[in-house]
Amino acid sequence: MYDYDLLVVGSANADLVIGVERRPAAGETVLGSDLSVHPGGKGANQAVAAARLGARTALLARVGDDAYGRLLLDSQRAAGVDTVGVLVGGAPTGVALITVDPSGDNSIVVSPGANGRLTPADVRAASSLFQASRVVSTQLEIPLESVQEVVRSLADGSRFVLNPSPPRPLPRDVLDACDPLIVNEHEAKVILGDAAAGDTPEDWARILLAKGPRSVVITLGAEGALVASARGMDRVPSVKVDAVDTTGAGDAFTAALAWRLGEGASLAEAAAYAARVGAAAVTRRGAQESYPTADEVAAL
Repeated sequence: MYDYDLLVVGSANADLVIGVERRPAAGETVLGSDLSVHPGGKGANQAVAAARLGARTALLARVGDDAYGRLLLDSQRAAGVDTVGVLVGGAPTGVALITVDPSGDNSIVVSPGANGRLTPADVRAASSLFQASRVVSTQLEIPLESVQEVVRSLADGSRFVLNPSPPRPLPRDVLDACDPLIVNEHEAKVILGDAAAGDTPEDWARILLAKGPRSVVITLGAEGALVASARGMDRVPSVKVDAVDTTGAGDAFTAALAWRLGEGASLAEAAAYAARVGAAAVTRRGAQESYPTADEVAAL
């Protein structure tokens, strides 16, 4: 019996958000809205999204001993996330600078701060969390060597989900553990590198699977998603909504998919549910505060 449906290992940032009429070009200054501060970071976002849906969730992360760190801890606890694995100190809390245009599209620059100090030793010290978790999810806003240690720490029978964002080439031990690897078009092409990527998501998925993952999910924005494994490929349609802010929507998708896989759903079923969660999230501003409950997803 697992104590946690999902263990998220990853980043926790304070999101500093400004709305703009259009994002600036190189060398250009534009005026924006008042600054707003929200709890964020891909790891913290995933943990809150899963907990809001009803998953028993724990977070392994590092924050600074500062006001932003306290903001993040408060947000996790309010959502019902177990923060026993959140370490405090070593550097200031990570910060993400986000601009959002009227269409809801965003641009993000991240200062890792304490996220960059989440070490392999920290991961090893949290072995009890790994043994107690059915699914483990992570991203690349923490050091790659710590992600590799996550793979080595997985309990027998647990499932590993990776969203390689920000993208970079991945070592074979990480790729081999992914079930699934979740990427958008840009992330897929970075990981494919010099491989002949082809022209379609099906081409990308085929080549990605050959690199080691047990399954792959490629998110395609308004065109939905593609899921692929040795059993074949399926397209999952998007859910049509009026987008207000896409910040953190990918994290909500990943969290929902990881949780549903742990509940026994097929890859296509989990992705279809995750698409509904992501769609609900973009109808509200912010990241964590935009994440829906299971009842809200059902009503969408």
